[in-house]
Amino acid sequence: MLASPWSRCGDRGEEWGVRREWEPEDLIEVWTLLEEDQERLRNKSGANRLGFALLLKFFEVEARFPEDAAEVPAAAVSYVAQQVRVPAEEWGAYDWSGRAIKRHRMEVRVVFGFRECTQEDQVQLAQWLAAELCPVELNRDRLAEAVVARCRNDRLEPPAPAKVTRLAASAVNAFEEGFCATTVERLSAASRSRLDDLVADDDGDEGSAGGGRTFFTELKADPGALGLDSLLTR
Repeated sequence: MLASPWSRCGDRGEEWGVRREWEPEDLIEVWTLLEEDQERLRNKSGANRLGFALLLKFFEVEARFPEDAAEVPAAAVSYVAQQVRVPAEEWGAYDWSGRAIKRHRMEVRVVFGFRECTQEDQVQLAQWLAAELCPVELNRDRLAEAVVARCRNDRLEPPAPAKVTRLAASAVNAFEEGFCATTVERLSAASRSRLDDLVADDDGDEGSAGGGRTFFTELKADPGALGLDSLLTR
């Protein structure tokens, strides 16, 4: 049975970017093609042979596919190229938009028991973030890391980094809107009315006792730098 795709990464299991520098012993441990890997290359040649091998090993390391050719470390390209007996320069000729790479990705997913992350999966991930993680964590980078970790655990190919970022932002917005709505519902009608009056915009002729702009209007216009001086002026 295959090990988890990120099991050889040590403490790197939840990082998004692949490491760029590899010592020779690390290359051998992580990027060596096993007998079953070589078997999967039998019907492939040239750039497709090298491309498939690199996609396979990259997925084993990162539990996702590279965004482009430059994301695969040069040392790994050279080492894998030697094993498959294809010049490393052929990596630049690998077609990233053709039918071959789509077929290769499908084969790799089958090898590791993964599937593509659908739109429905992304909606469920956003709901999970909003309900379970956002109440205790609003840092969007850490939420994005949690999405990737959850996808790996559920054997889902994570969405592209940009989509993961948008997914985390969507979850934060949904949580904040829900939190505000729930808080407002708990307030009495009188309290809501007083709060509305407190933060209402004015034209400078109403609001404060002196007839000037309200404090919240001034704060929204220019809150200024946080510090002792600004605090004492309020």
